[in-house]
Amino acid sequence: MGYLKGFTISGKQFFQKTVTTQYPEDKRPKPERFHGRHVLNRYEDGMEKCIGCELCAGACPARCIYVRGADNPPDAPVSPGERYGFVYEINFLRCIHCDLCVEACPTEAITESKLFEFSFTNRQDAIYTKAELVVDDDGNPKHLPWEDWHEGDDENTSGWVRATAPSGVAAAEGRPLWSGELGHGVRPAQLGQSDPLAADVPADFDISIREVKDAEMRGAGVARGRSVRVDEGTDAPGDGGR
Repeated sequence: MGYLKGFTISGKQFFQKTVTTQYPEDKRPKPERFHGRHVLNRYEDGMEKCIGCELCAGACPARCIYVRGADNPPDAPVSPGERYGFVYEINFLRCIHCDLCVEACPTEAITESKLFEFSFTNRQDAIYTKAELVVDDDGNPKHLPWEDWHEGDDENTSGWVRATAPSGVAAAEGRPLWSGELGHGVRPAQLGQSDPLAADVPADFDISIREVKDAEMRGAGVARGRSVRVDEGTDAPGDGGR
C-alpha cells in the first residue's frame, strides 16, 4: 500500500496554487542588474567609451573576449583617449556572464543588457563583433535576427556599474560618479543599503552581511535576528559555557 501513499501526495498538489508560468508567453520580471547580452556604450557626444586597453579580456575567466587597440586617427578620433578598440569580439559559446569584464573596465564601456534569449545555428553568429556590440545612435543595443528581445530587456544596461555606494561608503550613496551615455545622459543612482527593499531577491540565507555586537543583521534583503558566528576557542551562544 506504500505506493498509494505516494499517489496521495501527488494528488494533493492538484489543489495547490499553480506556480508554473507559461514560458515564453508569460515571463517573470528580471532584476535590475540582470546579467544578459553585452553592449559597448558611447558617450553623449557619440564617441565610443572603449579605449582598447584589453583589461576586460585579461579579466575574463572563460577567455571569450578578444580585443585589439589602435591609435586614434588625429582627424577623426573614435574615442576621447589616445587609443580605441579597433577589434572587439565576444564568443558567447564560452561566455559565462560573470560580469568580471564589466568590473574591470575603467571607462564603463562594456555593460550588459537583460537579454538572455538568443540562439545560434552556426558558430559565426555566436561570435559577436564590435559592429554588433556597440549601441546605436539612440544609445540602445542593436537587435539581431536571432535575438528575442522583450520590453525592458534593453533598459538599465549600465545597471551593474551604477554603484549603490561607491567604495562601500554608505554616505556616498546616490552620488553619480559615472559618465553620461548616448541617448540617456547621466543615469540616476540605484537604491542602496539604506533602502530595505533594495535587494533584487530577499534572502535570509545570505552570509555576506554586517554582524554587529547586538547580534542584529544589517543589509538589504537580509533577515534580522540570526545567530552570530562564533570564533574558534569561544563558547557558542546558548551552550551553557560547555
